[in-house]
Amino acid sequence: MAIALTLQRYLDGRGCSYEVLPHERTLHAADTARVSDVPQDNLAKGVLMKRKDGYLLAIVPSSCHVNLDAVADFIRQPVGLATEEEVAAVFADCEVGSIPPVPSAYGLTSVMEHGLQGLHELYFDGGDHCTLIHINGRDFHRLTADVPHAQIAVRIH
Repeated sequence: MAIALTLQRYLDGRGCSYEVLPHERTLHAADTARVSDVPQDNLAKGVLMKRKDGYLLAIVPSSCHVNLDAVADFIRQPVGLATEEEVAAVFADCEVGSIPPVPSAYGLTSVMEHGLQGLHELYFDGGDHCTLIHINGRDFHRLTADVPHAQIAVRIH
């Protein structure tokens, strides 16, 4: 499948330099980091959540889980994980479970784990379970400049 068309158009339309990196098929971000020899803290993943007025995309490192209570406290309303069907509808040009953490490409509001700030390199799913996008931190933070940062993640042990 390679990079999702929506994501590719969005990145290209904003003049971002990025690299498309194929990798062995994986189903979990931690496995993707391992097979790609990428630090888990530099592999950003998206987690789609439901709230009363729509969806919210949480962006966290693959070394972490989203803390739903922390997200709810930050946005001041309850949240829950979106269903697989909802994820498939929102990210229609992506394989189920592959969520590019670029909210504006998909018309989503978002919140980002503050630990992703200041990284020089980031990686994220390109829309399937065999492709990573490698982007410099400056471009990624330019793409997500309007995304608020908060402590919303808990490190996986």
